[in-house]
Amino acid sequence: MPRALLSVSDKTGIVELGTALAARGFELVSTGGTARTLADAGLPVVNVSDITGFPEMMDGRVKTLHPALHGGILARRDREDDLAALRTHGIGLVDLVVVNLYPFVKAASNPATRFDALVEEIDIGGPSMVRAAAKNFRGVLVVVDPGDYASLVDAIDAGPTLAFRFELMRKALAHTAAYDTAISQTLATVSITDDRFERAAPDAAAFPSSVTLGLDKVRDLRYGENPHQKAAWYKVRNAGQTSGFGAASILQGRELSYTNLLDIDAAARIAIEFTEPAAVVVKHTNPCGVAIGRGAADAYVRAREADSLAAFGGIVAINRRIDVATAEAIVSTFIEAVIVPAVDEEARAVLAKKANMRVVVADFDALRSGAVEYRTILGAMLAQERDFVAEAQSPWSGELPEGFRVPTKRQPTAAEWNALRFAWRICAHVKSNTVIFTDDQKTLAIGAGQMSRVDSVNVAVMKARASAVDPLMPLAGSVAASDAFFPFRDGLDAVAAAGATAVVQPGGSVRDNDVIAAADEHNLAMVFTGRRHFRH
Repeated sequence: MPRALLSVSDKTGIVELGTALAARGFELVSTGGTARTLADAGLPVVNVSDITGFPEMMDGRVKTLHPALHGGILARRDREDDLAALRTHGIGLVDLVVVNLYPFVKAASNPATRFDALVEEIDIGGPSMVRAAAKNFRGVLVVVDPGDYASLVDAIDAGPTLAFRFELMRKALAHTAAYDTAISQTLATVSITDDRFERAAPDAAAFPSSVTLGLDKVRDLRYGENPHQKAAWYKVRNAGQTSGFGAASILQGRELSYTNLLDIDAAARIAIEFTEPAAVVVKHTNPCGVAIGRGAADAYVRAREADSLAAFGGIVAINRRIDVATAEAIVSTFIEAVIVPAVDEEARAVLAKKANMRVVVADFDALRSGAVEYRTILGAMLAQERDFVAEAQSPWSGELPEGFRVPTKRQPTAAEWNALRFAWRICAHVKSNTVIFTDDQKTLAIGAGQMSRVDSVNVAVMKARASAVDPLMPLAGSVAASDAFFPFRDGLDAVAAAGATAVVQPGGSVRDNDVIAAADEHNLAMVFTGRRHFRH
């Protein structure tokens, strides 16, 4: 009779698997809660203690660490000396190990979990069994993911191939690697003072002395930045849990390229800055239109019409569920891809009219999470705290947000405050150096990625003139935002000449007084935020 060892923290599907294995003649060996779950379902179960001859002890710390189990797992089927050792000691073979580990990540994600309790969530026997079975993959099947139970049963029926066994081995060792990484990175946030262990706040970015990143391929991509470059999409492995774009789903469309995903990311970063319905249209990682509205459809149309020529073939992010009206607005022009939190069933049929258009669904709350992000450079990796425009999240209440000040003679009006707040959240996500112009609901012109702020203003003015009522002052009545300070007054003079009435910038230049004087000469209201938002 083949023997299956089942010991799982995640009980999903374990009864169904146990039933299928028992029906195929397997003896079920189990521990603790898993054994009770199987027995309660009416399945015959042999307790691990009956195999080892020892009871579970030390509150379950010791239960599977025994030669009677590990000998049966590690014995090489093609080695007579291994099999003779089993016969000598009365040890039976183990043919299948189904194990997933203590929920350390779940415990660690709760800031209230005390250090001592966290230590108790470090699994010892589980990883040992998984690693042993993975090492002996030619003779032992090892499964760590409930999603693989169905394919396991099918493979048992057909006869497991070596390729199937090897793939389970790789997945098992990736599982234990991710588990150990989660433990290591959590402990890096723990400090000890006077024999007391304290965990850092969960939102505090930690930069430990070493970082291990596990990556699992999501899919191969259509190509990289150029068609001659191969590319792939990976998700960060976090002890079996994924979030953000690692957990995104693709509803329809052509295969994604590397640049598609970069643009989708750029669009989503802006959309999640807003709690009100917001839409973003991106080209080459820069927004060409951003707007808020009464709902998703209204916001999208405003964002698209902010620069309808540039929006053609763009990437769209909307921070609301797509309904039929929004879907119809989207398919009325050529859009490469859409990223949204959800799509109504009725809207899917409308989007399907553009079969090549990629539709990506992701949890926008998960996209907002994550304190640290990584970026590669040649032969190395950079890590930084993620940038979020927290200082502009609250609506204008009549008082300056913390860190803000108005150095000019004229204070912004209430309408200008709302527009400045809108603009500030967007300019943080435009390639530096940037100067953008908006009203309180949509972008009017975006000057991105220029080598000087005057050039950025000139680019924005050039874009605005095509549809301006007054080509000499194409942005009359707008507000402007600059992601970093104006090093000279010429940038401020250019903003005034374009027609803006108020401007928001970090301040901090050695020539701030010259810039303030220029703003006063033009009767501009100017806000200093005290915070720069470069994006390289």
